[in-house]
Parts: sequence; structure tokens; C-alpha cells
Amino acid sequence: MLGNQSGGILGNMPTVVKNLLIINGLFFLGTVAYEPLTKLFGAYYYDSPYFHPWQIVTHMFMHGGFMHILFNMFALWMFGTAIERVWGPKKFLIYYLITGFGAFVLHYAVIAWQVNGLVEQLGPQAIETIKTQGIQLWAEGKNYTDPLMAQLNAFYNIPVVGASGAVFGILLAFGMMFPDVRLMLLFFPVPIKAKYFVIGYGAIELFSGIANRPGDNTAHFAHLGGMLFGFILIKLWGKNDNSYRQN
Repeated sequence: MLGNQSGGILGNMPTVVKNLLIINGLFFLGTVAYEPLTKLFGAYYYDSPYFHPWQIVTHMFMHGGFMHILFNMFALWMFGTAIERVWGPKKFLIYYLITGFGAFVLHYAVIAWQVNGLVEQLGPQAIETIKTQGIQLWAEGKNYTDPLMAQLNAFYNIPVVGASGAVFGILLAFGMMFPDVRLMLLFFPVPIKAKYFVIGYGAIELFSGIANRPGDNTAHFAHLGGMLFGFILIKLWGKNDNSYRQN
């Protein structure tokens, strides 16, 4: 692990939270300095030429911009600190990685369902054209005029990045462990109990994912995947451990 327990800005943070903040920051600086790293570490659809197995892990340390990483790291620090202090570093890290993996699984399960629908409507020739020529077209900032071909090409060439899936898993854990803690949000300056905030946020993500509005580039089902896998994991642990019931 990076860092130590000495003083300073990160000195009082739990070990895993502190190191996750550092690692995410290093990945972000790396992509700022060399943008093609996104193609190497962002998670692509399994049938994309850009897909590599390690992306299942590395994508959760990548971010699409300063505000993206700022909000994710703020939430990781705000909610993750309390959770790691209850669970300890090993359990917290396992939870973080599994919920990040769950985000990947649910996001691309939904994408696979959408891709299968497009494949059924497009002929074999169109699909082969997309797989052989679509990458270059996308690299030039262009896409197909046929909406079905354009959508399939986008699925192959747009990666999912960010710690949001794991962060939503942490948010769920906080709501279950500290359900009656009152949160004061910047965009909703009225105190709200953590359990209601989590339920409300989850409902918004589900609605947004189903609505699938044009131009919405947020991976809502990845967020839900982090919450779903987190809930399952907490319930499995809860059979032998009552720590998640603390408030």
C-alpha cells in the first residue's frame, strides 16, 4: 500500500481510502498527460477490438474529467472513511473491488442485450463493416448515417470509466450501516436520513437508466450494479456479522 500513518492531509484517513484516493489521482494525471491511456484502461464491450481483460479492474480508477473524479473521490472520502473504520481495511477493499466489478457486469449485461437487438436488425454484411471499418470512422470523429449502425459502432467504441459503481456500493453500505445519520446535500439543503437518500438516489438511477435519454452519457446501470452487488455482499456477510446494522 502507498503512504503511511504519519500526519499531513492524508495522515488521518483510513489506509484503503487514502490509497484509493492516491491511485485514482495518479491514473487521472496519467490520462491528462497521455489521453490514449483511456483506450488501454477504460472498459470496453467484450466484442470491441479495444477490450482487454485487465480493463475489468482498471476502469474503476479512470475518470472522464475533473468534476467526475472530484465528486467520486469526495464521496469515497466522505462515506468510505466511516465504513472502513467499522469493517477494517481488508473487508473494505474486498467490498470496493467487488462492487466495482458488479458495476461492470450489470452495465455490459444491459449493453449486450441492446447489442443483440441491433444485431438482429442488421445484416451480417453491415455488422462486418462496423467491426472492420467502424473503429477508423470513430477515430476520425465520425459515425454512420444509419442510426442502427451508428449505435452499434458507439457501443464498440465508447468505454465505461470511473469509480462510480464502487462509490454507489459504498453509498448503499453507508445507508445500511448508518441509516439514521442525517445528510446535508449541496443541491438539496434540507437534512435527509441516509437510508432515504440511498433509496431516492437508487430510484433516480433506475428511472434514468430505463429512460435512456439521448445524449445521456452516464452509465446508470453501472451505478445500480455497484449497489446491487453491494447489497448482496452485505447480506451474505450479515449471516455471520452484524456490523452492517450499526447506525
